[in-house]
Amino acid sequence: MKVVFLVEVEGSGRIGEVRNVADGYARNYLLPRKLAVPATDHNIRIAQARVQTEAKHQSKLDAEAEVLAKKLVGLTITIEVRAGEQGRLYGSVTARDIAEALEKPLGLLLEHRQVELEEPIRRVGLFEVPLRLSRNVRASVQVAVLGEGQTLEEMLAPPPTQEEQPPEEVEVEEEEQPSQEVEVEEEEQPSQEVEVEEEEQPSQKTEVEQEKKAPRSRRKAKGDQP
Repeated sequence: MKVVFLVEVEGSGRIGEVRNVADGYARNYLLPRKLAVPATDHNIRIAQARVQTEAKHQSKLDAEAEVLAKKLVGLTITIEVRAGEQGRLYGSVTARDIAEALEKPLGLLLEHRQVELEEPIRRVGLFEVPLRLSRNVRASVQVAVLGEGQTLEEMLAPPPTQEEQPPEEVEVEEEEQPSQEVEVEEEEQPSQEVEVEEEEQPSQKTEVEQEKKAPRSRRKAKGDQP
């Protein structure tokens, strides 16, 4: 059946668009709900008039959406939930939860369908969530999902990594090496003193022997005199 759409039907047609659709789809869904009408000349003129009215209305919606998009720049909303030790939530954060959290900063409540969340959030963390503020205006918002009693600063703080530990061990080993060298030098010093003493002892004995021999030569010299 050939119909002209009076309202936009996602996946089927826009206002004023003329399309051929299945007879059952037209009779059972489009026509009873007044989403479309048979594509006669009269109905087409009515649909085209609606197109102009809808264009003005859409332009107004887009202007309002642009204002909302500016409010979202740099905005981070926080949602606090119960979570386990590994950051797993006892439940989930849904598109409806995010829409409600945006009500205060935006000044209005979005429909949950405008929050284009692919699947519910089931762990703590920081997430970039796309939003459809109007048909032609899209934006995004940062959503911080926190555990009970957790702050945004605590969640964003980087955890200590294991890569930082090895340099500390290397520094300890380097500090121990000089002490070993000092011990070796201290042990070597007494052996040098002993060697010096042993070398000095023979020289002392020679001097004593020379002193003992000297009087004898003198006595002999005295005995030779008349």
